[in-house]
Amino acid sequence: MSAIQLISPVDGSVYAERVPLSPDAARAVAVRAKAAQKGWAARPLDERIALVRQGVAHLNALKDRVVDELAWQMGRPTRFGGEFGGVNARTDYMAEIAAQTLAPVMVEDSDKFRRYLAREALGVVFIVAPWNYPYLTAINTLVPALIAGNTVILKHASQTLLVGERLAEAFHAAGVPEDVFQNVVLDHATTESLIAARAFDFVNFTGSVAGGQAMERAAAGTFTPMGLELGGKDPGYVRADANLEAAVDTLMDGAMFNAGQCCCGIERIYVHESLYDAFVEKSVAWVNALKLGNPFDASSTLGPMANKRFAKVVRDQVAEAVAQGAKPLIDPAHFPADDGGAYLAPQILVNVTHDMRVMVEESFGPVVGIMKVSSDAEALRLMNDSPYGLTASIWTQDYDTAAALGAQIETGTVFMNRADYLDPALCWTGCKDTGRGGSLSFLGFHSVTRPKSYHLKKV
Repeated sequence: MSAIQLISPVDGSVYAERVPLSPDAARAVAVRAKAAQKGWAARPLDERIALVRQGVAHLNALKDRVVDELAWQMGRPTRFGGEFGGVNARTDYMAEIAAQTLAPVMVEDSDKFRRYLAREALGVVFIVAPWNYPYLTAINTLVPALIAGNTVILKHASQTLLVGERLAEAFHAAGVPEDVFQNVVLDHATTESLIAARAFDFVNFTGSVAGGQAMERAAAGTFTPMGLELGGKDPGYVRADANLEAAVDTLMDGAMFNAGQCCCGIERIYVHESLYDAFVEKSVAWVNALKLGNPFDASSTLGPMANKRFAKVVRDQVAEAVAQGAKPLIDPAHFPADDGGAYLAPQILVNVTHDMRVMVEESFGPVVGIMKVSSDAEALRLMNDSPYGLTASIWTQDYDTAAALGAQIETGTVFMNRADYLDPALCWTGCKDTGRGGSLSFLGFHSVTRPKSYHLKKV
């Protein structure tokens, strides 16, 4: 088999390459995971929690190495320090709620009957993780899956090949058995053949809609449950009563952070006509204050996109929109590091419509379109005019208004006065082409377990 190459967006060099497992070797991995699962699930819950926590602690000890590797692999500036805040917070929360969430629910415990509902590990959990937040997205399923008693096989994106290796290194150093958590490099054909052969008891995939469709086709007829997060085109709505300064700061950060490569990044903004001109003016100033450059330069606030082909998608969308009448407000000359490849200047577009791809198709880059609206009804219509539904950000001073509008938005999470954020106590989920299923919160444990009923009668 030919090696999978990781091309660094920093300088276009081959940063790493790995040979994928042969089909026989991949099947052997799944067999070992299946064999190890019952023994792992038989360990006391407190022991599994402690080992998982120790695994994350060992990962924290690798922070300097991890941060540098992330910059080389996907371009995020080192000044942001990796993903450890979210990794630690999500691990801590899921560990804290595990005992209560996984405890049996007693219906009756009398001298005649004991009836209760328990939750049982599914078996082997297969995680296919993306490159944009490579540690956070893996942790979302890895932590609850292991705590609940599953074994885990992780396949990471080719753009972040080293992330799976670091996670395995950390968890194995903590004492998690090697067959309980395995990192693998697989090609698409082998991945699909394993799913079709029912090698896994749950598949969690984060990636494109096309990738999710391929997963479902592979699983057809196997009844293998799946969790699918397939992207978004997340909107922000700035009402007339919004705090303008806070809205600009948060929505622009949500649009531009990580070079716009966020599943829940802000990709389109609707602003009430009374605030529109001021919002656009302040947004342009905010974006022009960014510095595009080498991610190892401490002054860089925007690094390259993870691959030049991802940047091309954004450039093509912007060029097409401008040809259709959109007005770009950011002068690329202000960002001399834009090299026509992975380094891409950010952009704000006005005079945009939903006839333009940049307002309806996922961009996944540092570009955002801003439209003027005159009412809540107009904003709702536009926010729902999308094949995706991951998050929506509403800017207002009133809880009830935000909740009432949120109830009408086709989305997985409703934010008021914040964006591009994940709360581990709330379920991370979506609708429409964004996918199905949910991670984190107590429902995250439900995704990697199944209910089991006990009806015990004395005679």
